[in-house]
Amino acid sequence: MKMLRNNPHSLRGSVIAAGNLTARLMVGDKTSANWGDLAGGRVLDNPLDKWSGRCVVLATSDPFSAAAALIQLDGMARRIVLCPPDVSRDILSFIANCAEADAIVTDRPELGSIESIDPSVEYIVPRHRKHPKESAGLREQMRSQQVETEWILLTSGTTGVPKLVAHTLESLAGAIKLGATRAAPIVWSTFYDIRRYGGLQIFLRAALTGTSLVLRGAEESTADFLVRAGAVGVTHISGTPSQWRHALMSPAASCIAPEYVRLSGEIADQAILNQLRKQYPQARISHAFASTEAGVVFVVNDGCMGFPTDLVRQCTDVELKVEGCTLRVRSNRTAFRYLNKDTRLLKDNEGFVDTGDELELREGRYYFVGRRDGTVNVGGLKVHPEEVEAVLNRHPIVSISLVRTKRNRITGALVVADVVLRTGPQISGRNTDALQSDILQFCRGELARHKVPVAINFVPALAVAESGKLVRSLA
Repeated sequence: MKMLRNNPHSLRGSVIAAGNLTARLMVGDKTSANWGDLAGGRVLDNPLDKWSGRCVVLATSDPFSAAAALIQLDGMARRIVLCPPDVSRDILSFIANCAEADAIVTDRPELGSIESIDPSVEYIVPRHRKHPKESAGLREQMRSQQVETEWILLTSGTTGVPKLVAHTLESLAGAIKLGATRAAPIVWSTFYDIRRYGGLQIFLRAALTGTSLVLRGAEESTADFLVRAGAVGVTHISGTPSQWRHALMSPAASCIAPEYVRLSGEIADQAILNQLRKQYPQARISHAFASTEAGVVFVVNDGCMGFPTDLVRQCTDVELKVEGCTLRVRSNRTAFRYLNKDTRLLKDNEGFVDTGDELELREGRYYFVGRRDGTVNVGGLKVHPEEVEAVLNRHPIVSISLVRTKRNRITGALVVADVVLRTGPQISGRNTDALQSDILQFCRGELARHKVPVAINFVPALAVAESGKLVRSLA
């Protein structure tokens, strides 16, 4: 596999080396630029070159500004911190002070005057150029870039202060194969935000291979995004299982006809894999396992949930082992330290990252059952919410489910489930009690008694976080 070409410390140099500078980054229905203008620093009116060797925090609501800034800063700035678009004032203050920020790029006015941030930190409001102008001396700038920029990503799915996870461009791009060619052009898209690990992977994949990329605008609905993605001919698209379930509920899901569909970020159960196969019979359906700390670990292409045991031994550039029921990973794609935590919490003495994802071995295949820190204790017995959801989601009238707990004086907790129903003749004319009874009976045939929900609540929708994952509250 080829690694980053031209200047290994420069995203800008690698974009130019990819050769297809006319491919476009398209965000929302009004903002776009080709990779040539982005690499030439011609889309932002306020150049970021003055921040050479310094730390810049990106905290924009607009993904286009973030993308342009990333290409300008990598290989020049000492450190780039990628904040998700919903970062709060308190968390931004913590991040800026912890990362020793010299500048904050933000288009959110409410973030522009935080008293707890060092007053010497400069705030930059990104301004887009309506008519890009030629940038002189680009290749001279590239040759002068010698810094291996530290990329700081925030963990998702955590409560309180996030972990600040340190990568390099090389570790982030370790799973991206360069140099492959094909007759028809590829157009990538993703439901993820590019400031999070899953979305950043797709952004880098497009930028480093010279393919077009379609991103959702900050205020764009799922339906409008799917219509626009279909109109520009998206061929490859990724998202979390929750994002895909939400998309499949929309009639606009039929507006795209992808060749490749990818899931990551949450457990891909058999129900969502089957639904995607039915919706997009022409597509190759894959699910990837990756995390901010462990990097991209592997991709499963056989259409089944979990992964075969042989994969543990067959991965050539990633070492895997299962220890204490959790998956451990060692590779050049893993993060190399925490910025705000003891790095010994990231890797063990042998360099393995404990992902915290618990596995169950059944008939020659490993299945993800849930997070070690997300289990529920029911009368002294362990329940993984994701395992129960996988069963609920297989029921033909269930579109998506969320398992949570209800406190109980005797058992400590009981399992309850919020369920979004499908529409159609299967539920037409049936009352709520009959539907609940049907689902519970199905669960009793598939789950141990303590895992069966004591109640089913029908809800119109389930909240999905900015990370693309279901919003969970287990207490």
